Amino acid sequence: MTKLECRQIFAMLSEYLDGELPPEMCDQIESHIHGCSPCVEFVKSLETTIRYCRRMALEHQPAPLPENLKAELLASYRKSCGLDS
Repeated sequence: MTKLECRQIFAMLSEYLDGELPPEMCDQIESHIHGCSPCVEFVKSLETTIRYCRRMALEHQPAPLPENLKAELLASYRKSCGLDS
């Protein structure tokens, strides 16, 4: 495979890992990846990154803002944008 093909594969890997590509495209990507060690390493790295990001998103959810603070922030935003009438 040429480097251009690897770049094309790299550009589609997120959609591939999220299951958003048609089956025939997944087959082409899998065929390329299995024969290309740089792509194998890149996929492993991307899978690890995705796993860590999903874990972090679940573990570090901020507490919801109190309603009075939400209202205050919204009023301040509207005022600063000239939307307060």
